[in-house]
Amino acid sequence: MSGGIKEWPDDERPREKMLKSGAAVLSDAELLALVIRSGDSGSRQSAIDLGRELIKHFGGNLRELAGADLGELCAIRGVGLAKATSVKAAFTLASRLQSRKLERFDRFTSPQQVFDYFNHEFRDSRKEYFLALLLDGKNRIIRRVQISEGSLNQSIVHPREVFNPAVKESAAAVILVHNHPTGDPAPSCEDIAITRRLKEAGEIMGIKVLDHIIVGDGEYVSFVERGVL
Repeated sequence: MSGGIKEWPDDERPREKMLKSGAAVLSDAELLALVIRSGDSGSRQSAIDLGRELIKHFGGNLRELAGADLGELCAIRGVGLAKATSVKAAFTLASRLQSRKLERFDRFTSPQQVFDYFNHEFRDSRKEYFLALLLDGKNRIIRRVQISEGSLNQSIVHPREVFNPAVKESAAAVILVHNHPTGDPAPSCEDIAITRRLKEAGEIMGIKVLDHIIVGDGEYVSFVERGVL
């Protein structure tokens, strides 16, 4: 349907449809239209048209759209910085809603629990992050520490970067966590080498490496379950 949304019948406007029947009845494009609020006056696209264009640009995949940065969003005709920041904010809120904040003294008792927590945080990430969860003598969380951002190598993930904060917090053990943006959690040779190096360093310092968990797209690899640790 051409023309601005204000010219449409009430029962076809996204806001009115939501008020009448709830958000669940709206399409993805209609929900995006409510976020971006207006279309592209230059091309006479409505907000819904622009919502459809956003989804189409990222292959019809909302997760790809959610992972887009502001530059990628602004590169789409009709999407300026204001619309791009609104879209990014909406997806970020949705991600935060899905993941609970890691609290001091939480306890992870299985690799699955670690994956369930970090899957929401990492699943749309295009960067590789390496974290250390610092644990007390009862395997309760003291805090999390980000060790690196970007492709892993032994110069970035150095034992001192992992164990300096562990020593300062008097941690008894650590769980290593990182993600593979490709979606495949299979460990690389570099992953295995880094893990073994950190395990050896931990043994010298009396701080045990309990596990190293790689988070992929809907799946994970635990080095303990694989018998690597």
